[in-house]
Amino acid sequence: MTTWTLCIDTSTDVCAGLARDSEVVASAHVGDNHSHVELLMPTIMGLLADAGIGLSRVDRLGVGVGPGPFTGLRVGMATAFTLEVAGNKPVKGVCSLDVMAAQWRATAPAPDEFVIASDARRKELYWARYDQTGRRGEPQVTLPTALPDLPIAGPGVAVFAELLTPRMPAGAPTSIDAGFMAAHLSQLPDAGREPMYLREPDAKPPSARKSALAGSHRRLGPAVRRTP
Repeated sequence: MTTWTLCIDTSTDVCAGLARDSEVVASAHVGDNHSHVELLMPTIMGLLADAGIGLSRVDRLGVGVGPGPFTGLRVGMATAFTLEVAGNKPVKGVCSLDVMAAQWRATAPAPDEFVIASDARRKELYWARYDQTGRRGEPQVTLPTALPDLPIAGPGVAVFAELLTPRMPAGAPTSIDAGFMAAHLSQLPDAGREPMYLREPDAKPPSARKSALAGSHRRLGPAVRRTP
């Protein structure tokens, strides 16, 4: 029986991919990191239409859980979990950096140890180190100058091209291939269902409610002078 797998990732741009069993059927990488809401579902529906199937034919879903900026990352994850509920399809969360690490090892000679990095904005990068066994270190967010002195790949390289491009070998991946992700979803490590934000969101509710009268005195009417 054929198994259709749909994968999406919005930790950087909008990425969507479709696989039939372990064969890549389609992969799309569109837009920029400010247009996830507008582009994600039309991209998904376009891939399915080109393959001649509907959402009901999808057997399982994969979603990148980051690390990534709060707004973009939650668009992809919310979409995946909505499709899970609507179609009763299982969703597997995958570290977005792991996808690119696996791409590198599968499609080009990769160094024994290397770094995968993506844009964290604020002049920083999300990154993780991979050792010779393929094991990933804890994802981090730092200035680019704090990265280990190792070969590097991923979309973060282009953000600091002058500094990092000399350390990027030929054939190293520059972006997530969601088609590869869909075809290899079973082999990719399960990262759970919690987003890897690595930062607190910029907008937070106030920690304590303050009285509008605090530190002031309200006079409700004219002062009354009492006489004996």
